[in-house]
Amino acid sequence: MVYDLKIRGATIVDGTGEPSFSGDVAISRGVIVAVGEAPDTAYRTIDADGTLLTPGFIDPHTHYDGQAMWDDELVQSARHGITTAILGNCGVGFAPVAPGRQDDLITLMAGVEDIPGTVLNAGLDWDWESFGDYLDRLDHRQWSIDIGAQVTHDPVRMYVMGERALSREIATEDDIARMRQLVSAALGAGAFGFSTGRNDAHRMADGRDTPASIAGARELTAIAQCLRDHDYRVLQITSDFDQAEGPAAFDAEFALVEQMAEASGRPISLNLLQREGGGDQWRRVVERSEAALARGLDIRFQVAARGVGVLMGLTSSFHPFVAHPSFQAIATLPLAEQVRTMRDPGFRTRLLAEAPVPYAGKGNAAPAFFDQLLGDMDRYAARIFPDRGVPDFEAGHDRSLQAEARRRGISAVEAVYDALLDRDGHALLYLPIFNYGGGNLDDVREMLVHPQSMIGLGDAGAHVNVITDYSYPTFALSFWPYRRKAGPGLTAERIVQLMSGAPAAHLGLNDRGVIAPGRRADINLIDPVRLQLLQTRVAHDLPAGGQRLLQDSCGYLATLVKGVVVAEGDELTGARPGRLLRAGKLRETALKNTNGRLYF
Repeated sequence: MVYDLKIRGATIVDGTGEPSFSGDVAISRGVIVAVGEAPDTAYRTIDADGTLLTPGFIDPHTHYDGQAMWDDELVQSARHGITTAILGNCGVGFAPVAPGRQDDLITLMAGVEDIPGTVLNAGLDWDWESFGDYLDRLDHRQWSIDIGAQVTHDPVRMYVMGERALSREIATEDDIARMRQLVSAALGAGAFGFSTGRNDAHRMADGRDTPASIAGARELTAIAQCLRDHDYRVLQITSDFDQAEGPAAFDAEFALVEQMAEASGRPISLNLLQREGGGDQWRRVVERSEAALARGLDIRFQVAARGVGVLMGLTSSFHPFVAHPSFQAIATLPLAEQVRTMRDPGFRTRLLAEAPVPYAGKGNAAPAFFDQLLGDMDRYAARIFPDRGVPDFEAGHDRSLQAEARRRGISAVEAVYDALLDRDGHALLYLPIFNYGGGNLDDVREMLVHPQSMIGLGDAGAHVNVITDYSYPTFALSFWPYRRKAGPGLTAERIVQLMSGAPAAHLGLNDRGVIAPGRRADINLIDPVRLQLLQTRVAHDLPAGGQRLLQDSCGYLATLVKGVVVAEGDELTGARPGRLLRAGKLRETALKNTNGRLYF
């Protein structure tokens, strides 16, 4: 036969976690047809000596629920080797929606996921009501990568209960029955699963609690039971396990996770984080999950590849002086005028002498932690790092602004103020909030080696002005196998598995995720020497002129989706082979392509 494409002499990291090997990969009609040896000729051959060949990465945790309606590039994913993305996480989304209640869902998403309401209002046409309608609307679009969706708890609850949901009332039996019908219909239409959010830090844009966060065991288990009526589906739960109420509340909250797992008979993924103020709570999550696994309950972890925090700056939506009265007086000025004013010695002295006013919970969705940060800058400056050039996500204390202040003989808050004005006000300051309690990434490494883990929590499409966590594939593969200095790393084989084979297995994406004959030709060719993140930049390319933070990369020689090159030489090609995936149809395709053999 003549292959469509042959990649020759690559180091193949196949996504299973097994040792890499040198060989060829051949592709025909979007499917891998040979691995190791590919003796036939091809219409195109790529010599890949010295490069890594990996499966396309699978991101299980995005918030493209709105962006997928207006953006066909999805550059946050496509520029970092991701070829499949799942939206509909944390219980928030845009379907179902009752006529006339669209603004409620915008207020929800703007608060929980920090996507400006002006952007959502301009970008969404609301040409749907049910979740099935929403998928049908997506089905008319094409992207650089594939996407799939989960049905989310908050919109379902709001659709059924209306104002009673916004008032956080307890659902009646009739309410629960209607929610079950909606969720079952969504799963039948192709939803990959159901997600719910139980995080106390999540708020609607007006400061109210999210509607589903009050849901109890009766409601949650009844909905979870819907999954038993459908072929393989998953549950996703975002929870802080009532951290604010103290350790005693943990057991009761985790019991809800176990009850949902029992009711559904399906895998559950939890966000696993070392939380600010939570100490070793994450270890309790692991211990309880391991005990549940021993009883037959399949609980898996979505783990961030690095610290989870915020990028603070005058060009982002949050910075250390946002609640100071003097700054609030100039907050609406153009950036250049803000910088000119802040460089005035008299203004600087006046602002630094002020106490910040309360910021969180006053008609906005900011978590209470932000007030702690704003009121104790001297302490938090110990883990605030300037973003100067190539990012360092495990910088030592000597690179913190607290250490810089000591070297300069000034206060830490002065050092933070001055750093904010670097690059004419375009500077960004990195504050890791989660996963950095010990001042390093040792806890993250421990999470990543757990056999139930996959890498996720990139939040692509969300928090558009304060994070770039979606760039985690580039960070993980450049840092953990090759560049970590503060402690032991991880193999490239393990990192690739965590971003391909593991999420594919969890989500039931049996047609992709590993390099093997019969699998989808979703492939990355990577130069491990050049692979790295570039400095974060601001782009004004969202609907209504909205801005976002973008982080590019280098080192991706090519990314293929279904055998089509969507990125080459660190640039997108303009190809749009990506489609909406509907759960339930993929297994039939995978069985056909692999002659009845599934790898997971």
